[in-house]
Amino acid sequence: MKVDFNRAALLHALGLLTSVVPGRTPKPILRCLQINAGKKEVRICATDLEVGMNYLVSEATVHQPGEVIIPADRLAAIVRESADEVLQFSASKGTCEIKGCDSHFTIYGQEPGQYPIVPTLQGQPDLKINLSDLQAGIEQCLFATAKESSRYAINGVLWEIKGKKLLLVATDGRRLARSRVNLSSSPGEKLAQARIIVPAKTMALLNKLTSSNDDTVAIELVDNQVLIGAADVVISSNLVEGNFPKYEDIIPTDYDKKLTLSTEATLSAVRRSALLTSEESRGIKLTIGKDKIVFSGRAPETGNAQIDMSVQYDGEPIEIGFNPQFLIDVLRVIKTEQFEFELGQADRPGLIKSGNDFLYVLMPISLG
Repeated sequence: MKVDFNRAALLHALGLLTSVVPGRTPKPILRCLQINAGKKEVRICATDLEVGMNYLVSEATVHQPGEVIIPADRLAAIVRESADEVLQFSASKGTCEIKGCDSHFTIYGQEPGQYPIVPTLQGQPDLKINLSDLQAGIEQCLFATAKESSRYAINGVLWEIKGKKLLLVATDGRRLARSRVNLSSSPGEKLAQARIIVPAKTMALLNKLTSSNDDTVAIELVDNQVLIGAADVVISSNLVEGNFPKYEDIIPTDYDKKLTLSTEATLSAVRRSALLTSEESRGIKLTIGKDKIVFSGRAPETGNAQIDMSVQYDGEPIEIGFNPQFLIDVLRVIKTEQFEFELGQADRPGLIKSGNDFLYVLMPISLG
């Protein structure tokens, strides 16, 4: 194999590919990347056997087709530290040489032909969606997935088709985020009937793709995998097995206490009121009364914080406690200047809405 790579284009590709490579694995080959040069194009693949990436590298000139499998971390370090505009790769029998103007590296890799197959799109997609729209939806729900849970279904994001919208739903059992994204085309029958759960790692990879306003994502279901193609990248992922909670049942529909709040002012108030909380008293209290909401935090060994904010409200007074970080997380991803905040009783969850396509349900906490 002999290939000339534009270093900047290769570095960009490796930035994505190395995020797939597992940090620890009993299979050393999974810590490698497969570089496969055809007659005219070069593909680099990475996989951890659950999530894979197939990347068509732009700005590469193939002089001799071939394949090499080399350690991802070593390759990324060499490309990152090089100053050359073009890097020359030549490989044979599992050894790869990389040459720049004043540098010559030799990397020992694995025997060609041993790398697991990383799928690419095979036929007509089951769904098309605008990449920037999808990424906006991912940003508004990914943070709410469970980080560690024996209930594997909530370690991913639910995808569900409703009419001309894709619903993305995530929960960790204490909060729930739901975002709706417009579809670019009508879904194929296979996906229109499906409720699939996509791993959080896959969603995070999608969010890293560079997007322009007209980039389109093609999505294909194959057995227990989803293939997601955008521009030069195809991400393949096993689906999460299990039943996602019936999230519709926990979205309140009967609340009578409703406020419209400034996103920026509320975020500031939550952050400031949380400054004097502690591990033992990590909740903040919201006291809502006529035309005013008070955010307060306290730590017995430190002191108290109280932030007042004027609002238009003439309903029944209420005091309710929340985890401030869970409020900060959602306020960071709300794109509108204002949002709606709905409450029932102090022991029932809070409901946050932004526009017609985003909502967030947050369980209260007891402040003793």
